Amino acid sequence: MKHLEQILFLDIETVPLEADFNALSERWKNLWARKAAILARNNESPEDMYPKAGIYSEFGKIICISVGFLVKKKGKFDFRVKSITHENEKELLKEFILLLEESFNTDNHYLCAHNGKEFDFPYLCRRLIVNELHLPHILNLMGKKPWEVRHYDTMQMWKFGDFKSYTSLDLLAALFNIPSPKDDIDGSMIYDIFYKEKDIERIKEYCKKDVITLANIFLRMNEFAMLSREQIKEV
Repeated sequence: MKHLEQILFLDIETVPLEADFNALSERWKNLWARKAAILARNNESPEDMYPKAGIYSEFGKIICISVGFLVKKKGKFDFRVKSITHENEKELLKEFILLLEESFNTDNHYLCAHNGKEFDFPYLCRRLIVNELHLPHILNLMGKKPWEVRHYDTMQMWKFGDFKSYTSLDLLAALFNIPSPKDDIDGSMIYDIFYKEKDIERIKEYCKKDVITLANIFLRMNEFAMLSREQIKEV
């Protein structure tokens, strides 16, 4: 693979728009209640299910974006990783747009995420539009033919055409003997850590680990060696 240095690996962390269901307006309470009624399995109330609202871009917001990219130096790759956080989602997205447009926004660049085609990429696009921000070229799919879309998805790559199963990042990491990114927290804990513990640094570290794991899985699936600790640099 000749274009490893043109790939931006990314992961996002999301939470519900508000800390509590009761903070929503009546209109939004009703809208979430309709959504929750479809999702509920054990007679949970809309209020009980609200911590899960962050999964849905209409009811959630992005609180952290971690990105990473490979740089070749003296015949060996370094992996540069950066995390963007901000209390204001619009400001966070502006910083992400700037990063894309400065370094990863041509027809020669690619984005890569795990389950990115079902989650990260559409979520980013929707939240950009909600925040009245433009879609960077690499995210804007309008008018593009399928082969012109420069998006890698390690979950889709692992399916090899299979439509039946979801394979988690953590499971693929275990298969390839890559350290688990879930050694401290997992995605189900983000709501409490953000709204109750108010520990964005812990979320930032978790998101960073996911991006490093994502890159290692992509490399292993393309017959490259896993990154060593010495190759990983925060920027």
